[in-house]
Amino acid sequence: MNPRDVADYLLDNPDFFVEHAEVLGTIRLSNPHGKSAVSLQERQMEMLRDKNKQLERRLAELLRYGHENDSISTKFNRWTVRVIAQRDPYVLPATITNGLCEVFDVPHAALRLWDINEAYRQADFARQVGEEVRIFANNLTSPYCGANSDFAAAQWLGAPNSASATVAPNDGPSDTERKVESVSLIALRDPQAGPDAPTFGLLVMGSPDARRFHDGMATDFLMQIGALASAALSRLLPH
Repeated sequence: MNPRDVADYLLDNPDFFVEHAEVLGTIRLSNPHGKSAVSLQERQMEMLRDKNKQLERRLAELLRYGHENDSISTKFNRWTVRVIAQRDPYVLPATITNGLCEVFDVPHAALRLWDINEAYRQADFARQVGEEVRIFANNLTSPYCGANSDFAAAQWLGAPNSASATVAPNDGPSDTERKVESVSLIALRDPQAGPDAPTFGLLVMGSPDARRFHDGMATDFLMQIGALASAALSRLLPH
């Protein structure tokens, strides 16, 4: 009889140790935390304690995620109120980027628009948009998060115009003096035209922290930011 046969027998006969309690009391197991042997009951208690510790760690992790999501949701609501309350179309792009920096503590944020109403095409937020950026934005079906691979749009970050914003620096080198290491790029589409509509803009956020925007991070809130920004900025489109 091999160990598998013994295990199968005990599983098939759960009352074995009830009927043979004297055997249960004589079983000794090796102690994983030392050289001495422990009883089966002691080993079970040790396993239960380890399992409880794992469950406690998992619960603490879930609570932390819940608190983080609540914080992000509150910030998103604050930013949304700012965007909706802005009535001046010329100021709206700056309201969006400034809000992202101030409310979400994003070091850099910028956006550019194209194919918009003739009245806005000379504004700062409609300049410096090359064909490369348009093609990239049209191929972007979800927010990009990751390393700044010298994206053309990353050059907008920190630029002195009304569509770019930078958070106020702390002591030490300012964020404008540090290279943008990670970025998030969000395509802007007219929400009334559907998800396959051509883009009319690109929102970019950046940070000198390479871990701030990383591949694999959740993008739910970024997609919501893009959807609301698109809806608000759609008033600049020709109708």
